[in-house]
Amino acid sequence: MTTGRPPSGGGPQATPRTALVWAVLRRELDQQADRQLRVLDVGGGTGGFAVPLAEAGHRVTVVDASPDALAALTRRAAEAGVGDRISAVQGDGDALADLVEPASVDLVLCHAVLEVVDDPARVVAAIVTALRPGGAASLLVASRAAAVLSRVTNGHLDVAAALLADPDGRSGARDTLRRRYDAESAGALLRDAGLTVEQTHGVRVFADLVPPVAAETDPQTLLDLELAAAARPPYRDVAAQLHLFARRPA
Repeated sequence: MTTGRPPSGGGPQATPRTALVWAVLRRELDQQADRQLRVLDVGGGTGGFAVPLAEAGHRVTVVDASPDALAALTRRAAEAGVGDRISAVQGDGDALADLVEPASVDLVLCHAVLEVVDDPARVVAAIVTALRPGGAASLLVASRAAAVLSRVTNGHLDVAAALLADPDGRSGARDTLRRRYDAESAGALLRDAGLTVEQTHGVRVFADLVPPVAAETDPQTLLDLELAAAARPPYRDVAAQLHLFARRPA
């Protein structure tokens, strides 16, 4: 696994919470600038990534379990004038293999999905099957380390201890997530499915820690800090989320 320096800049309406992901995606899009890509957004909801990608000229299929989210996506796409380049498909990540044709997409987005599905290995296998050889995947997962530190700083030491001890990084049956990851476990999940991990970054390294007044007063400095720290352990490893960019071998 290689850990790359994050590209400079961001993407459409980049914020400290999304800039790193957009920066990595922008580099991939720039390398494919002569092509219209077919993009699959798993759990893409109302189109925060899908609509800007369609506006950039690509064709995007969004798979999401929520009919309300897909209805909002359809309205948003129509308002942006890209309704003809976005397809909405109702379904969840666990059923992905039955929803997408094999070797039919160039880029897959799977953000905040692997921590809630029944079988993450099955979902990643479906992503690999959906990708054309040489295609890439952007995966965003919840970080165990950040969850532990957050509970400690809020005084919930028993919850932090449970998160730390649980094999899946859960705090108990009432936890809203089924699992959390570190860079090693997330990378292993992708490599076991046949993907090559090219980059691993932290997302929201500082964004959740900064007092709102500071973030509002100097958002550019916060954005610059996020990008500068994203690939650097230990900062990367205590981010709220981990972003892995991987590729199906050609």
